[in-house]
Amino acid sequence: MRFLFRLLLIALLGALSAAQERVENLSLAADPRVYVGYDQKLGADIPPDLMFVDQTGKSVRLLDYAKERPLVLALVYYSCPRLCSEVLNGSVRMLRSMDRLSLGADFQFVAVSIDPADTPQIAAAKRENYLEALGAAGHADGWHFLTGDQASINALTKAVGFRYVWDEHSEQFAHDGGVVVITPKGKVSHYFFGVEFSAFDVRLALVDAAQGKIGSFVDHILLLCLHYDPTRGQYGLWIIGALRIAGVLTLGILGLFMLRSFRRDRAVSRPSAQSA
Repeated sequence: MRFLFRLLLIALLGALSAAQERVENLSLAADPRVYVGYDQKLGADIPPDLMFVDQTGKSVRLLDYAKERPLVLALVYYSCPRLCSEVLNGSVRMLRSMDRLSLGADFQFVAVSIDPADTPQIAAAKRENYLEALGAAGHADGWHFLTGDQASINALTKAVGFRYVWDEHSEQFAHDGGVVVITPKGKVSHYFFGVEFSAFDVRLALVDAAQGKIGSFVDHILLLCLHYDPTRGQYGLWIIGALRIAGVLTLGILGLFMLRSFRRDRAVSRPSAQSA
């Protein structure tokens, strides 16, 4: 009886496991979006030897674009009919609105295709369209469209926590929109989600990622007062930072007031001393 009971239990567990797998597969077919999104991996390292192919057909190391300057990474695919175009269009609007930082000189923008079937020729045509859309804000040495094999794509998407899936029903990749900021040392620094990106927030993220090597004095003061919220992908007022700035300003004003009072007292006392 015990032996039969064990066999029955094993069979039941096997049936439950198979049923669960079937339900998951059905859910994926019905709505692949449940499997897509970003798992934020702030501080994670991008593999240093990760190779892709640029729009000219040349093999490139991804992190070579991040030498001494941060980069903005967009994971898209070039035959995407909707979302990828919106992500790139939103990136163009963000770059055209950004001031104080220059694409190419201060940071790089790199789009990487998640579709191994995309070719450098397709990437080159896509890049030309967006360079034209950028207009005066566009610099060819700062705007790159890469393709790669499945192994490289898997390594990059895993490193930044980008989950996507091929949907057999629509014959498209199901994925989320967003961009990721990478530091010059190849670490994941900031995430911005959706298809519209605040030029102000992205600029501060780039200044933060570069650790003071780019940006103005005003940008660095703002970073002391503002705090990056990874759950929202935005900067907001940081109370402690604001209090520190207010404290420094208060001490400065108090010091100036005391200095002026000291000088005024000396000026008043001089005639009295001479008349005595």
